[in-house]
Amino acid sequence: MAAANMKAVKLRIKSVQNTMQITKAMQLVAASKLRKAKERADLSKPYFEIMRQTLRDIAENNTDFQSPYTRQVKNDKWLYIVIAGDRGLAGGYNSNLFKFMESETRGRDYMVLPIGKKSVEYFKHRGVELFTEEYAEVARMSVSSCFGIAKMICDAYSSGRFGHVLLCYTQFVSMMTQTPGATSLLPLSDFKEEAREERERQGDTTPAEPVKDLILYEPDSETVFNAIVPEYLAGLLYTSINVSVASELAARRTAMEAATDNAGEMIEKLSLFYNRARQASITQEITEIVAGAEGG
Repeated sequence: MAAANMKAVKLRIKSVQNTMQITKAMQLVAASKLRKAKERADLSKPYFEIMRQTLRDIAENNTDFQSPYTRQVKNDKWLYIVIAGDRGLAGGYNSNLFKFMESETRGRDYMVLPIGKKSVEYFKHRGVELFTEEYAEVARMSVSSCFGIAKMICDAYSSGRFGHVLLCYTQFVSMMTQTPGATSLLPLSDFKEEAREERERQGDTTPAEPVKDLILYEPDSETVFNAIVPEYLAGLLYTSINVSVASELAARRTAMEAATDNAGEMIEKLSLFYNRARQASITQEITEIVAGAEGG
């Protein structure tokens, strides 16, 4: 019976060692990909910042136009763009995002544009109305894909299909911390109010003096503003996708590191149990031999 138990423990140790090799390999792969993902996220931020600043400059220095993207509408339909992962084994990366979505959408009439296989599976399983399933794999998302999404969203928003657009994704705080969050895309916030708040944060409480607009927009500022909005949304979406991918890889690296450490601890405990059982078996055999010799 002891021999059978020792054999089972030995097989268990071998199985845990094989699992440990897999989790260690996945940890190293995630760490390698994470560096590239962070670089892409950092490189995409300047484009987004320039587009945002241009929109704010136009809105702040031109008061003679009303863009459909800045007006508050009475349509209570929401569109949520939800960026999740294509695979699991990333700790609470996907589940935390979906829990955040449940609290965010409670009591609202909404549809979802899912990005990532896990996002598509989650909302299809719950019967949520999907805007499109064309972008089901986050790994295949490119700059052109983001421009295509931005164009579709702007067209649908202008036609009145929904009145609010919100982007939900996981923000990269640090290698150990990733938190789900949401960013409002449409309607655009009041850029003048935003500029005032930014001045207050910097300690400047004096009213801003009127600025004479020295820029001539062709054909006019409203047309230029409306043309930039899809570009701005595409830039924000692309940056958010890169940040989400970096967050997923960081979460997977942390989860696989924890799994590898747990496997190592389990191997130590099983090895200790195996050695004790082996020593007990040897002691029992010696005792039986001595007892037999004395009896003879």
